Amino acid sequence: MAKYKKKRARELRHDRFRDTTMSFFDRLGDRLEGRGRTILYGLGAFILAAVLVVAFVKWRNRKADEAQQALGRAISISNTALANPSAPTTEPTFSNEKERAGRAIEEFEKVAAKYRDPYHSESRYFIAVNRLAIDRPKAMSELAELSNSSVKEVAALSKFALAQANESDGKLDEAAKLYSELAKFNSPTITQETANLRLAKVYEKQGKKKEAADLLFNIVDASRKAKGPDKLPLPTSSAAREAADELKKLDPDRYGQLPAENPLLAG
Repeated sequence: MAKYKKKRARELRHDRFRDTTMSFFDRLGDRLEGRGRTILYGLGAFILAAVLVVAFVKWRNRKADEAQQALGRAISISNTALANPSAPTTEPTFSNEKERAGRAIEEFEKVAAKYRDPYHSESRYFIAVNRLAIDRPKAMSELAELSNSSVKEVAALSKFALAQANESDGKLDEAAKLYSELAKFNSPTITQETANLRLAKVYEKQGKKKEAADLLFNIVDASRKAKGPDKLPLPTSSAAREAADELKKLDPDRYGQLPAENPLLAG
């Protein structure tokens, strides 16, 4: 009797589940009755939207590849070797830096006119850098404008190029200000180490030996103490190695206060 009751209880529970389930689908069927065309339209719109998204992604990727290739061709022109009478070559060359810069600018302008960011802003940066050899004041103005670009990589590169141009022109205060800003910004493109290394060299030119030595010491000290997530020492960066060489020449006593470099990471 007990077994029967248990069996019957299971049957009743099953019946209630079936009734509830069937009742749900009956109600759903009533609601959808006469709406088949609407559902089909909705399904069709969803499929169309999905197709359009896929098509857009493919188009965008194709345009990105196209823009990268165009930018690469322009960069190749800007890096073309100048003609050397003592070393003739069959490769395309330019007779002087201005000629090469002018030709490169033409190609970068095509990219800037045809493609959106980041390629548009990147091309404008390369235009300004090449223009330094042709029209320096205009190039400096363009770099100053680009240093506020919404494309962070372009902004950092432009500010660094502007700082270098000011430094080479003997405008050391302006250069120091820009390098200081870059050091605080600490962009992956222009690291804090790189910016501070250049700033230290400007300080040297200004006769600020102590300020330069302090910066150089801090760069090398932080680099030699740096550890990764695994608690192991990180390799010394090229900027830190250069900073160590500069400090050794500038202030040998201060250099001697640096922590020892891990021999396995040297070089």
